[in-house]
Amino acid sequence: MKPVSYAPAFIYSLKGSTMPHYGKRTTLRLVPLWVVLLSAGPVLAQGDTPTITQRLVPERVLPNPRGRAAIIEPIPAVPVRPPLMNEPLEPLSILETGGKILAEEVPTSLPDFVLPQPNEPIPPKSELSPIEQVLTTGRDFEPPSGFTGKSSVEPRTGGNDDFLPVEDRWRLGAPYWDRYGIGFPLGEDYPYKLGRWWDPYNQNVLKGDYPIFGQHTFLKFTATLATLFEGRQLPTATTPFESTARAFQTDFFGRPNQGFVSQTLLLSYDLFHGDTTAFKPFDWRVKLTPAFNVNLLNVEELGVVSPNVTKGLNRDRGWATLQEYFVETKLADLSPQYDFVSARVGSQPFTSDFRGFIFSDINRAARLFGTLNGNRDQFNLIFFRQAEKDTNSGLNGFKDRNQNIAIANYYRQDFLFPGYTAQASVHYNDDGPSFLFDRNQFLVRPDPVGVFQPHRVQAVYLGFAGDGHIDRYNVSHAFYWALGHDSMNPLAGQPTDINGKMAALELSYDRDWARFRVSGFYQSGDGNINDSHATGFDSILDNVNFAGSEFSFWGRQQIPLFGVNLAQRNSIFSDLRSSKLQGQSNFVNPGLWIINAGVDFDLTPRLRMINNANFMWFDKTNVLEQFTFQGQLDREIGLDLSSGFEYRPLLNNNIIMLGGVSSLIPTNGFKQLYNNFGSEGKADMLFAAFAEIVLTY
Repeated sequence: MKPVSYAPAFIYSLKGSTMPHYGKRTTLRLVPLWVVLLSAGPVLAQGDTPTITQRLVPERVLPNPRGRAAIIEPIPAVPVRPPLMNEPLEPLSILETGGKILAEEVPTSLPDFVLPQPNEPIPPKSELSPIEQVLTTGRDFEPPSGFTGKSSVEPRTGGNDDFLPVEDRWRLGAPYWDRYGIGFPLGEDYPYKLGRWWDPYNQNVLKGDYPIFGQHTFLKFTATLATLFEGRQLPTATTPFESTARAFQTDFFGRPNQGFVSQTLLLSYDLFHGDTTAFKPFDWRVKLTPAFNVNLLNVEELGVVSPNVTKGLNRDRGWATLQEYFVETKLADLSPQYDFVSARVGSQPFTSDFRGFIFSDINRAARLFGTLNGNRDQFNLIFFRQAEKDTNSGLNGFKDRNQNIAIANYYRQDFLFPGYTAQASVHYNDDGPSFLFDRNQFLVRPDPVGVFQPHRVQAVYLGFAGDGHIDRYNVSHAFYWALGHDSMNPLAGQPTDINGKMAALELSYDRDWARFRVSGFYQSGDGNINDSHATGFDSILDNVNFAGSEFSFWGRQQIPLFGVNLAQRNSIFSDLRSSKLQGQSNFVNPGLWIINAGVDFDLTPRLRMINNANFMWFDKTNVLEQFTFQGQLDREIGLDLSSGFEYRPLLNNNIIMLGGVSSLIPTNGFKQLYNNFGSEGKADMLFAAFAEIVLTY
């Protein structure tokens, strides 16, 4: 079988530069060395003499399904044309003819003339205006393959028979090449695809791959549509003293079934000046992200969608906001290795540690950040003035919350071991006294338990965390110590001094396409609700990714208990606070222990399976006993089993499909909390399942 080869090419040197030359004009190309060897070797051996008028014409091997000799046929040469800019440069004041530059009178603006894609022929000259004929003749430059948009970089000099300047360095061309001769099929990992305006994966001016102005100003547009379908079973309180969904209901807990649907649309406009590479920081940046959400909840008991039982069993809500808005500027370069210090002001995302244990949010802030020692060290200093959250969507609202948060952290890569990153941090939370009913008319601040009067929570978190690998073993850990004061804790009914601790450790080992994990989590609890010491631990606003929390029942669901929550949605703490988003941190809580074992399988490059088993128990039960007016409660909560799938059909993040099932098999401690008050569906086993699809442009 004849190997793939190339027709003759002649390489020559002009003014110290080596480049292929075809005909009268020069085409600047990057030609791999093996292409040159293949083209020069076999062809010259056949006695052919290379000429500078021949083009590089590849041959393709057509696959033969019967396994016989493949058929080899040449790919026809593609007409050449100037770089694809969708519209010509304007204004144009000189035209070159015959190797000379002649000044002529031309319009200051040219009519719209969208040049064809690299695989499309140039229109016949009879159909082009005189100016368009000049733009498409005599230029032996290949176009870029991406959707480039219009260039604003005008040539400072003219050209001649040997050179034509292209000063827009981002829009240099590349030859059209259908490597396998099957026409760039959709969904296949296929090189050298042509860009389109609607294609977010290949090069596109709308995705920040080409500048929209000059050589250094880019616009990146991102649209994200996330749709969630979820069914769950939760201990659901009834309203036996008012009205019930069914006659003669007297139990405190009724039917647990709920259905939830949510759809969120984010439109992000990111304008920045700098470079598209990750090495050079932005000189300046402006970002806006409007957000829109609709959601629907269906339950089987009254008093869940609203304390007003006349609202029924269904609730639908919508919300629109400006989720992100900030400006950023680089203040100084700190070293020749691109170390820098920058400032950012506005509503911005921030996660304070590797796993989101203490704070992870998008909110109003002023941030100072940068790198040192050739990007080996990173630092952040940020101050938040929190805005209220929308109750049902979790998006930002427009009212001030009267909460100040300050965070400082420092990262050190390759700390003690190559591949291991350590972090030290300090958090400060000052949550002022306020009184708030959420959008569903439930009291969330202060917590609707005990004395429930407005109070101030002030706490400092001292933390040390790490993430990375030591030899072949992956390790992730965190330790936090919270100290502070609560002016009037609702459960304790008195001022309390805060002294709580949290620790987490995960070890994992990769074996081929599987990752085996074990982890442990500790949240201190309060052993005496009547003293003035709050020894439980709680976060500021966490979004934890630990012990399979994205798919587990305990980590994903909000488990209510008489006006507060035993567990918060998308959290790992047991804190007895009214709401993670709108409530205040509560350090008078039972605390928690978790032992986790899990295994992740990369079943295919597109499909991953995540499996977890968590056994949980309370650290202390005194707070629960006082709160529920019960005697001795057992500490065991139960076994949480979950499995989830993550599917990326295009091998990127443009389409992500998530799905999971989980169950909580309760043991004595959990059953005593809920079954002792009566329940139609006894708290024997709770199930949840969800499906989510995230589409990103």
